[in-house]
Amino acid sequence: QVQLVESGGGLVQPGGSLRVSCAASGSIGSIYSMSWYRQAPGKQRELVADITSGGSTNYADSVKGRFTISRDNAKNTVYLQMNSLKPEDTAVYICYADLMNYRTGTRRNYWGRGTQVTVSS
Repeated sequence: QVQLVESGGGLVQPGGSLRVSCAASGSIGSIYSMSWYRQAPGKQRELVADITSGGSTNYADSVKGRFTISRDNAKNTVYLQMNSLKPEDTAVYICYADLMNYRTGTRRNYWGRGTQVTVSS
């Protein structure tokens, strides 16, 4: 069994900062990449940022220069530092991992349940 659990969401004013975390646990062999997606009401889920096991990162154009993704491989945890937040960043932020499950011997994708981020004055 593999679980991804997000934390750190909340309400923040425009221009503020917030950091969300996602911890992976269970029968984890290797984690190839971890990502943050977000989904706002009435909109499709979109990729915000991802990071490989080697530390290479990729960002959506809408968050470049404002958001930073990082990971702690020893803790199987990925972080998303969000600065200069805008109301349009309001969404459920959902963690994703591409990993090897050592118990089943299979590589597959896993999703967390998400954490709400609301940017409002």
